[in-house]
Amino acid sequence: MEPWNSFEGKVVMVTLTTAPNITYRAAAVELDVAGDGKAIKLAVEKAWECFGHVDALVNNAGVRGGTKTSLHLSEEEWDEVVRTNLTGAWLVSKYVGIRMVRAFQQGCIINISSVAGLSRTYSQGCLAYGSSKTGLNSMTKVMALELGKHNIRVNSISPDIFQSEITESLMKKKWLQNVATRTLPLQRFLIPDPALTSLVRYLIHDSSKYVTGNIFIVDAGATLPGLSIFSSL
Repeated sequence: MEPWNSFEGKVVMVTLTTAPNITYRAAAVELDVAGDGKAIKLAVEKAWECFGHVDALVNNAGVRGGTKTSLHLSEEEWDEVVRTNLTGAWLVSKYVGIRMVRAFQQGCIINISSVAGLSRTYSQGCLAYGSSKTGLNSMTKVMALELGKHNIRVNSISPDIFQSEITESLMKKKWLQNVATRTLPLQRFLIPDPALTSLVRYLIHDSSKYVTGNIFIVDAGATLPGLSIFSSL
């Protein structure tokens, strides 16, 4: 068994958009990642006090937004996506990072990004989302540079489309499976567990203590051709 399958004693803070099915000791703290900095700071402090420390932060909350083109996207729609996906992730990371530094505690921050934030592929109607994820990847590298001296590691995971509550009905479409067979090197879409969870566990575990500032791509090879999978439809 891989050593990172177990990290007993570590406290992990995860931002979510939906209520999780929790199987570990946990405490729920209401946090609006699109809220103002003061509210986010208070939520982080409350989460910290629940267990006395936080070893790892996973910035998982995010929104896709609509599919309007750059000429039709409204300022409000842009702000909602960027505020949630980028500004919110920075603010949560900032206040968790401050607490880690003050406690002279090592830790890690994991940002859940997207292949939409890579320079490998672009999709129409993805301006706000793609821009926010590109910014998130840049934030990952800068924070890794700045926090390294405090022994705080910062990494990002960029997945492609995967099975979830949001994509459940889409994944049942036969034509989408045909797309996977024809365009993906591994010929299948991701299943979060273990595709994403195993990598998150590794990055939290001390086995990755020398890993920081990286953008991990988990996409079954989808972006290797440099084209969005939907361009093949």
